[in-house]
Amino acid sequence: MLNIAIDGPVGAGKSTIADEVAARLHILHLDTGAMYRAVGLAVMDAGLDIQDEAGVTALCAAGRAHVDVRYQDGAQRTLVNGQDVTGRIRTQQAGTAASAVSRYAAVRQMLVRRQQDIAAAQPMLLDGRDICTVVLPNAPVKIYLTASAEARARRRLRQLQEKGESPSFEDILREVNARDHQDMTRAVDPLRQAPDAQVVDSTNMNFEQTVQAILDIVEAAHAE
Repeated sequence: MLNIAIDGPVGAGKSTIADEVAARLHILHLDTGAMYRAVGLAVMDAGLDIQDEAGVTALCAAGRAHVDVRYQDGAQRTLVNGQDVTGRIRTQQAGTAASAVSRYAAVRQMLVRRQQDIAAAQPMLLDGRDICTVVLPNAPVKIYLTASAEARARRRLRQLQEKGESPSFEDILREVNARDHQDMTRAVDPLRQAPDAQVVDSTNMNFEQTVQAILDIVEAAHAE
C-alpha cells in the first residue's frame, strides 16, 4: 500500500504541496498539523493556558479534545469534539497553540495513534513534523520538505497580506525561527530529518517545481 511521509518545518508549504501531490496520485492527504491545531483550539476554547501541560493532559484524558477527520470531495475536514473546525484552525493563534501543545506526550500519543489508524486503512500521504520518524517509520517514501527561514517567512507574509492582514516581515521571521527552535528542541518527538528521507529544498523552487520534485521521488521509489 502506498504511504508517503513528508516532514518539514513550519511554513515549508507542506499542506498545500501535499494536497496537490496526493490529488495527482489519486490518494488522500492527511494534514496532521491540522489535528494539532484542533487540539490547540480545544485548549483555548476550554479557557486553559496552552503552557499548562497538566491541564492539557487532563483535557485529553477526559475526552474533551477528541480530534477526527473526514473527507468531503477529497478534501480534509478537521473535527474536534464532533464540530467541524476546519476554518477556525487556520489562524496565527491556532498555529502558535499547536506548536505549544505538540510538545506534550499525552497529545502526541493520542494523535499519533489516530494518524496510524487512518493511514493503515488506505493509500495516503501524511505530512507533519514526525511522520517519517514516528508515525510511519516504515513508509516506502519519506521526504523532508524544507526552505530557508527567510523564504518561509516571505511566503507566510504573502498569505497574511492576502487575508488583509499587515504584519511586518521581521515579526514573521522571528516567529518562524521561534517555531523552528520549539519544534526541533522539544523533548517528545522533535522535528528532525529521518536518515532515509530525501530532502526537497524549495527555497528557489516555485509550487509546480516542488510538486514535480516530490512526484519524481515517488516514481523513482516505485521503479525500484
